[in-house]
Amino acid sequence: MGALRIAAEIAQALEEKAPVVALESALITHGFAPPANLDIAQRMEAAVRAEGAIPATIAILAGKARIGLSEKELEQLAADRSARKVSLRDLPVLLAQGGNGGATVAATMHLAHRAGIRVFCTGGIGGVHRGHPEDASADLIALATTPIVTVCAGAKAILDLPRTLEVLETHGVPVIGYTTDEFPAFYSRRSGLGVDARVETPEQVAQIAQMRTTLGLSTALLVCVPVPEADHLPAEEAEAAIAQAIAEAEEKGIGGKAVTPFLLARMVELTSGRARQANEALLLNNARTAAHIARACCAHAWGLSNFKLTE
Repeated sequence: MGALRIAAEIAQALEEKAPVVALESALITHGFAPPANLDIAQRMEAAVRAEGAIPATIAILAGKARIGLSEKELEQLAADRSARKVSLRDLPVLLAQGGNGGATVAATMHLAHRAGIRVFCTGGIGGVHRGHPEDASADLIALATTPIVTVCAGAKAILDLPRTLEVLETHGVPVIGYTTDEFPAFYSRRSGLGVDARVETPEQVAQIAQMRTTLGLSTALLVCVPVPEADHLPAEEAEAAIAQAIAEAEEKGIGGKAVTPFLLARMVELTSGRARQANEALLLNNARTAAHIARACCAHAWGLSNFKLTE
């Protein structure tokens, strides 16, 4: 794929089968405003490195899909207010026509998989929008078709979480609770909704992922990590703010790609910054967890059929 540029550090790590964690860049271009966007991106990369893995932030720069950004490129992307939000449908257009873009969960998963990266970290996945069941994120399609371990804090709380889980079940995506029996609700540790299985260690995630590979399944493994207790937003408080933010978006006629950035920004305002605190805390916590899982996957000879289906 001529449009795919893999940074030398990432290419070497992949060749040596060292742990690599893919990071999305839509949170840089559309999730946080400057200078907070660059700060959180740098802190996430640092968190991955501190836990013994190599971070690979994925973005589109000058019409090229970049797997791993230099510090200068990270700064360039963070400062570009004209950068597009790039999901699966946008990838061929932007790569053909040129320009800069922040890769969403779906686009990052696809590009990471093409590059040979096996573990991906994000904040919260997209899903089915509240009151609009026809409006479902391309993230769900990517999770159904891309065999990559995806570490998140559940789905974004502004979404219809029960319907989102139903879609994941329909497509056979395993939803794993990391030290939890409940599906995390992004800002909040609890949603009242269950997961398919609970794990306590990165090694258990690696074992499940390896068995999925052995079985020839092509879905992602969705590993859901609760936001740290000290930073979480109580579910009742979060729900009240979400309801108000959604009502305001509908009143203003905000739709399409603009909905999620508007709602997330409004949540910060309505919670006096506590939503942003929770968001930053879960991103860093997910980055650390993803690094642990990437290391465990390497230790378990990722991609090899060490587990036999029959004797």
